[in-house]
Amino acid sequence: MSVDEGLLAVDQHAIALTGASEDYDELLNMVGNRRFVLLGEASHGSHEFYRERARITQRLIDELGFNAVAVEADWPDAYRVNRYVLGQSEDTDARSALSDFRRFPSWMWRNEDVVNFLNWLRARNDAHYPQMKAGFYGLDLYSLSASMEAVVRYLDSVDPQAAAAARERYSCFDRVRAEGSEYGHAVARDVMVPCEDEAVAQLVELRRLSAAALARDGLAAEDEYFFAERN
Repeated sequence: MSVDEGLLAVDQHAIALTGASEDYDELLNMVGNRRFVLLGEASHGSHEFYRERARITQRLIDELGFNAVAVEADWPDAYRVNRYVLGQSEDTDARSALSDFRRFPSWMWRNEDVVNFLNWLRARNDAHYPQMKAGFYGLDLYSLSASMEAVVRYLDSVDPQAAAAARERYSCFDRVRAEGSEYGHAVARDVMVPCEDEAVAQLVELRRLSAAALARDGLAAEDEYFFAERN
């Protein structure tokens, strides 16, 4: 396709955005009954892309019943936001809920457009029954120290003895707690012994403990266990 042909195709099919509520009607018609919609942006941190992505997401939730926003962010950091938008945290506002986003580039999520969207989502969720609420989740599993801390914090609340055992297992990572990449480099250079056995043992123990917690506390425990297991 030549440049001229490309420009002609854009001219024939592009839809001008005017800021009107019907801007994305055709897009929502294309979505139909699909379960997943993937939204990207040409650059991270651009206000216009974030604003329009939020507008589309709001309509997907309100009009088509989508109930999960999954973003390119670390799982434990985003789950704090999830608790906030579901009304399950001690954070009093969206800015506080985003405060765990400290790893570069923190501005990807700690910005005004995301704050505005989260304020909308919290208000929208507050007006709906639990089964109609929409959550906010991170897709990335890059964190090391934050994930270990989240597992221990969960176990502290359900089984302090298991939490103590988890701390002992995770102490294997003490030399490289800051970054997962540092651990990978150290193991690759034979500077330290891998911690795989300890990590697997902790996951097995976590799964063993889950049955009792689920039987005792039901759905709320299931959500918290799922969060801990993902870490």
